[in-house]
Amino acid sequence: MVEKPVLLKTDIKEYPLLVRGKVRDIYDLSDKLLFIATDRISAFDVVMPNGIPGKGEVLTQMSLFWFDLLADTVDNHLVTADVAQYPEKLQKYRDILEGRSMIVAKADRVDCECIVRGYISGSMWKELVAARKEGSDTVHGFEFPESIIESSQLPQPIFTPSTKDDTGHDENISYAQLIEIIGAETAVLCRDKSLAIYTKAADYARTKGIIIADTKFEFGFRDGLFILIDEVLSPDSSRFWPVDEYEPGRGQPSFDKQPIRDYLAGLDWNKKPPAPTLPDEVVAASAARYREAQKLLTGE
Repeated sequence: MVEKPVLLKTDIKEYPLLVRGKVRDIYDLSDKLLFIATDRISAFDVVMPNGIPGKGEVLTQMSLFWFDLLADTVDNHLVTADVAQYPEKLQKYRDILEGRSMIVAKADRVDCECIVRGYISGSMWKELVAARKEGSDTVHGFEFPESIIESSQLPQPIFTPSTKDDTGHDENISYAQLIEIIGAETAVLCRDKSLAIYTKAADYARTKGIIIADTKFEFGFRDGLFILIDEVLSPDSSRFWPVDEYEPGRGQPSFDKQPIRDYLAGLDWNKKPPAPTLPDEVVAASAARYREAQKLLTGE
């Protein structure tokens, strides 16, 4: 199999570029949006100068897999990922779009990140450690058992929203704060759908040898219908841990860009642009992890 060149940036001249995010280039097709997942990768909120081969295709194919698996749990914004059905103006870009793009319906985005945690790790663990230093086991309204240690499975999954900041600097908030931002009715929808999606996905993933420690979702409204938008349950939006290596009390190996974080942590770099170029072996290690997660979960 011949690997496609790394795609760091797109230039679709026929339609206006709406957003160039850390990974996705989003174009305005008037009544719909074109999502293109590039091979860009970020760490510490900084986009690296070189990308991860095949990453955009992995992210897109995993989202398509989950949209299908979760169709009876939540509606979503997918219109089509079949490039043959794209507008005629896009056909000349077929080589770029194939496998890494989708056309989606426009929606009114709910301005929050809907995070579900089945295990305690990352920012929530750091906040609990800080709270314990002050004599408390409570973080954002959740009281954690004294027995909880890093990477512990929680008694039940919890919904821990954060603000939605397009620069990437989201802030964890309580459910009460979420209600103040988006209203009680929408907050209930976000919480209940997030927990339902996570539970179904986590149960499935465990049968494939993967723990979904936590993940984040985005939702919107289309013609009054509450739908799942953006990407879903990829290594970029979720913490995937191998079941056979799981051991509470420490950080876990994961199917994502951990090799990149580990490499950068050993450098004298201030975590601000410009980012250092990643060595080939670090790029290859991350690419292998993304592909392994896709193969385990989807069989492809």
